[in-house]
Amino acid sequence: MSKLIRLRKGLDIRLAGKAEKILLPETAVTRFGVRFADFPGLVARLEVQEGTSVSAGSVLFHDKLFPEMKFVSPVSGVVREIVRGEKRVLTEVVIDQVGSDKIDFGAADPLKLTRDEVRTKLLSSGLWAVIRQRPYHIVARPDAVPRAIFISAFDTAPLAPDLDFVMANTHGNHLQSGINALSRLTDGKIHVSREAGSLRVPELDNLQKVDFHRFAGPHPAGNVGVQIHHIDPVVKGEVVWTIDIQDVVAMGRLFDTGFHDRERIIALAGTGVLHPKYHRIRPGATVRGILNANMKDGGLRVISGNVLTGKRISSEGSFGFYDNVVTVLPEGDYSEFFGWATPGLKKFSYWRTFVSSFLPQKEYNLDTNLHGGHRAFVVTGHYENVLPMDIYPVHLLKAIMAGDVELMENLGIYEVAEEDFALCEFIDPSKTEIQEIIRSGINLMIKEMN
Repeated sequence: MSKLIRLRKGLDIRLAGKAEKILLPETAVTRFGVRFADFPGLVARLEVQEGTSVSAGSVLFHDKLFPEMKFVSPVSGVVREIVRGEKRVLTEVVIDQVGSDKIDFGAADPLKLTRDEVRTKLLSSGLWAVIRQRPYHIVARPDAVPRAIFISAFDTAPLAPDLDFVMANTHGNHLQSGINALSRLTDGKIHVSREAGSLRVPELDNLQKVDFHRFAGPHPAGNVGVQIHHIDPVVKGEVVWTIDIQDVVAMGRLFDTGFHDRERIIALAGTGVLHPKYHRIRPGATVRGILNANMKDGGLRVISGNVLTGKRISSEGSFGFYDNVVTVLPEGDYSEFFGWATPGLKKFSYWRTFVSSFLPQKEYNLDTNLHGGHRAFVVTGHYENVLPMDIYPVHLLKAIMAGDVELMENLGIYEVAEEDFALCEFIDPSKTEIQEIIRSGINLMIKEMN
């Protein structure tokens, strides 16, 4: 029987607009984009140009440091545009879908393959990119053997999808094949974390070759980094891998069918949506198809991902590579006169300054208003209350800002990712971009280690 790990620290942000548990069929999409920003630490080298015809599984670009690490097209079609930003930095490859050609990478039973054969198939098919590593929260280095692999089968972020519902509606027969493939890549354990009290889902309950864990507590209990910290923490010199539960299915589908197919079930949520429901979609698809005639009037912000860690996109933008929710909220482009002095019955606040703090189950129709401007960094002592890890967050942030590599190591930089500090950023009265600071510290460590 799996052990229950109960977390006390954290914060559940109770937003209205959660997706209704109704799954809609995949919406026809003709344009896809692969964003380079989804892969921090990547030094990309293009293998296509505008006008190049591609099949599903064709290589778009590879990593300079590890050329065998391929990033592929999710669909067949024609490269419409290679988008560059400032200083001609690559930002996105845009593809117009044409036809349904797929590259056949060959079906195989992963238990009958060697570690190198499994690794080679994942690299050549582009599915290696779904595996990320700690430290650094980047695509896993293919030359490493992880101490263990961690999979979170629940998500506690605001408006996140119910992964039990997702897995009950996915092609669960591929899940065990994905686990079998992962088992060939590590000599350690494969840890699967589920939420205490979650529904029985045969696709998950019957898995072999895994160790189950149960977590109870507020967000960020569903973050895989928090789970790693409480199951088997990362230490210097060791590497662990993480992978999304739906990508384990995609990995199994590759070995069972021979094709690269990352079809995902995502939640379309938020108070800016008329009918929040679940959709089938492929990473990189433009979100116009699921948003068309389904958005309320007024200024709205579309976010690929959850409200704490997602990226703002246009209503024509591309769905993120690792995301599992599209969130639409009203824009907060207004000012409040003495807003802090109102009773705040309809406002949510960590700081218990409003009457709403006495309504623990109330859901809130929040917008993107910052409710204040940037200020000098204020040390409040409250970050520790929303970070259920044995880490001193303020000290780590200061070490990063000072560029003190040795101190960053001692304070736990190897364990963390930006998402683990999202709640610290949410409650911060200074409006500091804490997640950006954490990523800058991780990038500094990568530079020092290379």
